[in-house]
Amino acid sequence: MTSRVPFYLLVSLLVIVGIGMSMYRHDVYGVPWTAGQKHQVWEVEARVEFEAKGDPVKVSLATPDTQNGFTLINENTSSPGYGFALVNTENGRRAEWTKREAAGQQILYFKNQMLVDDNAKFPNEPPIGNVVPIALDGPLKTAADAILTEARQLSADNSTLTRELIKQFNDNESQNAALLTKEMSKADAVVAILSLENIHARVAGALQLEDGRRRQNIIPMVEIWDGEHWQLFNLETGSKDFTKNLLLWNEKGTPLLEVTGGTNSQVSFSIISQDISPKQATDEKIQAESLLNFSIHSLPIEEQAMFKTIMLVPIGALIVVLLRVLVGLKTSGTFMPVLIAVAFVQTQLVPGIVGFLLIVGTGLIIRSYLSRLNLLLVARISAVIITVILIIAVFTVVAFKIGLVEGLSITFFPMIILSWTIERMSIIWEEEGPKEVLVQGGGSLLTAVLVYLAMTNDFVRHITFNFIGIQLVILAVILMLGNYTGYRLSELKRFKPLVKD
Repeated sequence: MTSRVPFYLLVSLLVIVGIGMSMYRHDVYGVPWTAGQKHQVWEVEARVEFEAKGDPVKVSLATPDTQNGFTLINENTSSPGYGFALVNTENGRRAEWTKREAAGQQILYFKNQMLVDDNAKFPNEPPIGNVVPIALDGPLKTAADAILTEARQLSADNSTLTRELIKQFNDNESQNAALLTKEMSKADAVVAILSLENIHARVAGALQLEDGRRRQNIIPMVEIWDGEHWQLFNLETGSKDFTKNLLLWNEKGTPLLEVTGGTNSQVSFSIISQDISPKQATDEKIQAESLLNFSIHSLPIEEQAMFKTIMLVPIGALIVVLLRVLVGLKTSGTFMPVLIAVAFVQTQLVPGIVGFLLIVGTGLIIRSYLSRLNLLLVARISAVIITVILIIAVFTVVAFKIGLVEGLSITFFPMIILSWTIERMSIIWEEEGPKEVLVQGGGSLLTAVLVYLAMTNDFVRHITFNFIGIQLVILAVILMLGNYTGYRLSELKRFKPLVKD
C-alpha cells in the first residue's frame, strides 16, 4: 500500500508557502486583505507602436501631470535600447525616446501611476495672448459662419455657445457640420469655430478609467476658457463633463504622439486599478524588488488586465470540484461551466444565460439532423462549430436590429466549448434520454452561475490578483478534495429507505 505521508506533506507545504507569501506581502508591503481599505491608484500604460526606417528615431508622447482629483506619484518606461527623458515644454510635459538607428517594428511602453486624491488640484493657468482665428477656406468658412450664427442665437454665453455648437455637429442632418467633419475632426472643427468668436479653446485628450481595460484610445474633448476657469465639454453629449474617473492625458491641445524616423505610429492605453497603503502612496513604492514579493504587477498593464481574469479560474475550478465531489452535481464536462462563467463575466449574467440557452438549444436541433447523416466524428464536430458561429452571427444581428445592445456581447462565448457541449448533449440525448440532458445541462448552468457570482465578487477578485500565494492554498484544497471517497450529498436520497428500515 502506497504511503500517503508524501501527499500530506505536499499539501501542508503548499498551504504554508501560500499563506506565508500572502502574509509577507501584506505585512511588509502593505497590500490590504480587502478591496477599498486603502488609497486607490490607477496604473495607466501607454503602448507606442511604429515602423522604424533605419534612421535616427525620436518619439515624443504627451504625458499627464497632477490634476483635479489625481496626484501623479510615479512614472517610468520600459523600452530597452532607447534613451529616455521627461521634458517640460511650454505646452506641458512630454516623454521623449531617442535612438541613433532603428529598423523594423518598434514598441515602447510608458507607465504612470495616478493616486486618487480629492485634494489634488490642477494649476488654473489662463490662456496667453489673444485668440488667433483659424483660417478656413471658402466653403468651410461659409459652413462655419452658418453654424456659428445659429448657435449664437440659441446661447447666452461662451459655455452655452459651445454646447449648441456640439449639438449641431451631433445632428446627422446638418450639412454644414458634415462638410466640416469631412476635412477635420469634430473637436478641431468646434475649436476652429470658437476661434472665429474670439473664444480661447483647445482640444483635450481624456481617458475613461475603468479597471482591466486594454487597448483603449484617447477620447477627444474640447476645453474653453470662460474667463476664470477651463471648462471641459463632452463631444458626444455637448454638456460639461464631470464624469468620475476621467483622466486628462493631453490637456494643452498639443499632438498626442510625434514620431520622427518612423511611420504607421499609433498609441493605445491599458488601465488597471490597485489599492495601496498610505505609506506606499507617500513613498511612491508599489512594486517590490524581492523574490518573496513575486507579483503580477511587474508585468505590462495590458498583461495585468488579462491576468486579472485568468487568476479567477482556480476559484471556478474549486467550486466545480466542491459541487461534483461533495454535492454530486452532474455537469456536462468537467470545467466547461468555468469557461461559460468567464463568458458570463463579459456578457453579464442574464444576457449570458439567455444567449447560452438559445445557442445550445438551436444547436441541439441542428445536431439532431446531422446525426441522421452518419458523418465521421471530426466532420460532425467541424460542422457543429461552423453552425455555432452562424447561430451567434444571426442572433447578434437580430439583437442589434431590434435594439438589444446586450445581445451583442454573445460573441464572447467560447465557440469550441459550445460546440463540444452541443455534441456531448446530443449523444447523451440519444443514449440516455432527454431527462439526463436536462440534469447535466441544468447542473452545468447552475455551476456556471455560482462560479460567475464568485468571480464578480470584489473580495475574490482583489485577493486572487494581489496575493498569488492564495493560488497555492486553492491547489492544496483541491488536492485534498481529490482524496475524498465518502458519500455525496446527492446520494442521501438514494439511501433514505435504509434509514426508514
